[in-house]
Amino acid sequence: MDAVLLALALAILAWLLVIGDHLRQRYPHWHWYVTGYPVAACRVLFTWRRVAILNDLAVSKHPARGLIGDLVVKGDPLRPTAPRISLPRAHRLGLRVVVRLHAGQTPAPYLKAADAFAHAWKMHAVRVTSPERGVVVLAATASDPLERPGLVSAPAAHLAALVGVLESGGAWVMDLRLVPHWLIAGATRSGKSTLLARLITQLAPQDIALVGIDCKGGMELGLFARRLSALTTCRREAVAVLGALAVEMRDRMDECRTAGVRSIWELPDKLRPVPVVVIVDELAELYLSDGTRESRAETEQCSTLLLRLAQLGAALGMHLVVAGQRVGSDLGSGVTALRAQLGGRICHRVHDPGTAEMALGDLNKDAVAVAQSITPDEKGVAVCTGPDGGWSRARSHLTTTEEARTTADRHAGLTPLLPALDHALDALRGGTP
Repeated sequence: MDAVLLALALAILAWLLVIGDHLRQRYPHWHWYVTGYPVAACRVLFTWRRVAILNDLAVSKHPARGLIGDLVVKGDPLRPTAPRISLPRAHRLGLRVVVRLHAGQTPAPYLKAADAFAHAWKMHAVRVTSPERGVVVLAATASDPLERPGLVSAPAAHLAALVGVLESGGAWVMDLRLVPHWLIAGATRSGKSTLLARLITQLAPQDIALVGIDCKGGMELGLFARRLSALTTCRREAVAVLGALAVEMRDRMDECRTAGVRSIWELPDKLRPVPVVVIVDELAELYLSDGTRESRAETEQCSTLLLRLAQLGAALGMHLVVAGQRVGSDLGSGVTALRAQLGGRICHRVHDPGTAEMALGDLNKDAVAVAQSITPDEKGVAVCTGPDGGWSRARSHLTTTEEARTTADRHAGLTPLLPALDHALDALRGGTP
């Protein structure tokens, strides 16, 4: 009888292991709810007091000094009390714990203890936020959602592009109406070009004029030539196109002033000009000079026109997305001034800390450290800022060369004509020997 019961128990255990492996492979979220969450929740509850004490989060109700006879004695009070926590609540990527702070506590010690929480609970990572005074939320993720980012969805919106997935499992959206201008930094093969390709394929079906500035001979943005209203492949052409865009900006200012509005978005639909998104691949090529007078003049013109576009373009429906491997102050003061106008920041793996500092340093020092920790194996992973001023790790969806070319061809009929840009390029190329 004992042998039969043992065999039955072993059969049930084997069956549970098979079911568990099947759930893990086919339905990872259900596997987490059924097996992972109960174990993790128990681990949180049973280790909370010890972790709180070890990380100086517990507070004693007794004073730190006492009177013995005529002497005042100072010391560490005994029997510290850990802050109260809620029951861990599960979500599809992990769990959340709400902590009620002791009087006088701040979220800072919890930020420092984030790694300790992750190790104690055997979770991938723990993010600490404070949505209201006296409360801290610990959001623990069971595994890295960026290892195998699935396709997420987001509501379609004009001038918005679904480019990937955030580490929280949510959609990574670049919304140019909320954040008009973006800076993208990343070393070779870090995922920068893939992100640009994804951005363009998402914007291609929309009623938007796309302008490409690719001073690497058009090797990257040339894939989208049929969908681009203009494509420049050298700095001289870039100066001509940016100059034509500056004239277009003045015309739009006149239209808004005549109509008595402050932006083109307040104009009637029939009078509203088409939005323009200028995409610059390899910013350094526009700022580097060989020392000749002509080269310095072109560099100064590019710097002035890009800065002017970033300062005035948002209300006029003209947006700027700038990308580069190396974005540093050594390129000139114009780059630093331009950076200040680019509210959206994305930093992939970079070769030097100066580029990460330039991309994220003026927003959040912690984001700089996280960006520098991205490894060469994490292609497409980046640190990005959000419209709320915070930051997150994210990963862009892979866009192949064939997919990029097919998308450009499919939506080539939507390409708006910008005569001023065509005339500027024709005049320049026609005058070139």
